[in-house]
Amino acid sequence: MTATTDGSTGAPTPRAAAARTTAGTAPGADQVLDAAKLAAQRGVEHLLARQDAQGWWKGDLETNVTMDAEDLLLRQFLGIQDDKVLAAAALFIRGQQRDDGTWATFYGGPGELSATIEAYVALRLAGDLPEAPHMARASAWIRAKGGIASARVFTRIWLALFGWWKWDDLPELPPELIFLPPWVPLNIYDFGCWARQTIVPLTVVSAKRPVRPAPFALDELHTDARRPNPPKPLAPLASWSGTFQRLDKVLHAYRKVAPRKLRRAAMRGAARWIVERQENDGCWGGIQPPAVYSVIALHLLGYDLQHPVMRAGLESLDRFAVWREDGSRMIEACQSPVWDTCLAVIALADAGVPPDHPALVKAADWMLAEEITRPGDWAVRRPQLEPGGWAFEFHNDNYPDIDDTAEVILALRRVRHPRQNEVEAAIARGVRWSAGMQSKNGAWAAFDADNTSAFPNRLPFCDFGEVIDPPSADVTAHVVEMLAYEGKAHDPRTRRGVEWLLAEQEANGAWFGRWGVNYVYGTGSVVPALTAAGIPASHPAIRRAVGWLESVQNDDGGWGEDLRSYGETEWMGRGPSTASQTAWALLALLAAGEREGRAAERGIAWLAENQREDGSWDEPYFTGTGFPWDFSINYHLYRQVFPLTALGRYVHGEPFSPNAAKGS
Repeated sequence: MTATTDGSTGAPTPRAAAARTTAGTAPGADQVLDAAKLAAQRGVEHLLARQDAQGWWKGDLETNVTMDAEDLLLRQFLGIQDDKVLAAAALFIRGQQRDDGTWATFYGGPGELSATIEAYVALRLAGDLPEAPHMARASAWIRAKGGIASARVFTRIWLALFGWWKWDDLPELPPELIFLPPWVPLNIYDFGCWARQTIVPLTVVSAKRPVRPAPFALDELHTDARRPNPPKPLAPLASWSGTFQRLDKVLHAYRKVAPRKLRRAAMRGAARWIVERQENDGCWGGIQPPAVYSVIALHLLGYDLQHPVMRAGLESLDRFAVWREDGSRMIEACQSPVWDTCLAVIALADAGVPPDHPALVKAADWMLAEEITRPGDWAVRRPQLEPGGWAFEFHNDNYPDIDDTAEVILALRRVRHPRQNEVEAAIARGVRWSAGMQSKNGAWAAFDADNTSAFPNRLPFCDFGEVIDPPSADVTAHVVEMLAYEGKAHDPRTRRGVEWLLAEQEANGAWFGRWGVNYVYGTGSVVPALTAAGIPASHPAIRRAVGWLESVQNDDGGWGEDLRSYGETEWMGRGPSTASQTAWALLALLAAGEREGRAAERGIAWLAENQREDGSWDEPYFTGTGFPWDFSINYHLYRQVFPLTALGRYVHGEPFSPNAAKGS
């Protein structure tokens, strides 16, 4: 049966997405094992061939066209537009447009208003005329959805930079926030690190309110160009929304009377904060959005484009560009070499590559050199904790993350290194730091401890996605798994993590996935962690997880889950089969002792059947998560590392026993 589509989104419905069949007779266990061995061998060869000479792996990190549009708007704002870049970016943006004239934020997703507006404006910068058919379709759809007035705040900020929107019609963001101490609500450390790095420079932009000459009008993007921002009623005062809307009005009034000396001091403080957090490669936090806003803020404060800070910042932004064979240019929101490398090492080792293989040793050398041994923003809440962790990117010493640190340690444990004492010392520091970043509830978040304030998400400004960093099941699972393999399964911190995970299980047996899509990712992370920590496969929680995975397996033997599962329960575990999500489900089933079960055999068979001739897998679907629903990611290496890990564990068994690990 072929999947049908939902005309409103162009994506398969949950029932249709799950309806897949496999022709012919199902292979027997011996055939599946033989196919798995061959697929694993080919996958190993493919992955080894992709290793960089320095020892790392990195796949493209694909998000959506707002990255490309905002890069062009930045160049327009700074007066450094480049015709070659403009043409290449426009080629990419046009190629992402859907038939209905819109742009989505993930493959097969529905049209998204803010992304469509930003893409449209970028193409106008590239010379596309508003009456061109593809542009007319886009503008008509934008108007039907409420026009610019209904777009997110970030989009309207970009438009305000050119006078296409009024600064008075944007939420106020005073730079005096920089002075709030960490114990005061809504201080900058109440925000997740990604939001914090963005908000601090935007306080400067909000205070300065710059307007560059607009190269054209955008009247066609308003429902009524004479009233571009029709008034909206305030929410009731008794509601949180109403309270913060009125607080925003107070801040607008404060702007008119803010003491000039205090405001200038606040902007200087913000500039210091920004410059202090610039990385050695010129970027900020290793991610594109904070870098863009930091460059704008510093430029508004008098940093000319030849200043070393600015020059390094602009050069770093160029490194986010991926030039494709067709001449188009895609901007990565971030780069993931540490994450990709540790996952690649785990995959290769679990697939049978010897622990002293030169590729693994070289990867370990590179990971050891990437260890961060100085404090970062995380130390605001953990000032006495000694540093020792890993970040996601090439350069991001201010923001090591707990997820990467756990997986790097698991990867290093799989390598037999000639300087094992160095490995042991790095692992010890990483274990100590990770354990010390446990939140009060016994779980772990990605970057900070106890970053759970309810206030930041309620600000009118914060409509662009998740802005806090609460603990999640997937990160907690990876830390619990790592601690168990370090011989700390009975450590009180590990047991608290296990208890939290058991309490977080959904009634149907799944776990929510914060950083991957979604319940398949969460469940695929948690089950191996629980079994590593000593929870028996017969435990009711494990049995419920197995039952849920079996219930959502597609007819073709694979697993898939659409991003709509973040908002619509009928999509939980439903979607076209993908290589990465099939692998996540298999990792859970194998850890639960289901190697000889029919579901696992069918999943392994799906991976073997869908492998390409070169040993890789194809995966257009987005299975990574930045902000649930609001910002989605296609990690191009996920489709290689996770299937290889699952195949390897099917062929060779679980990687090693917790009892065999070092530690106490």
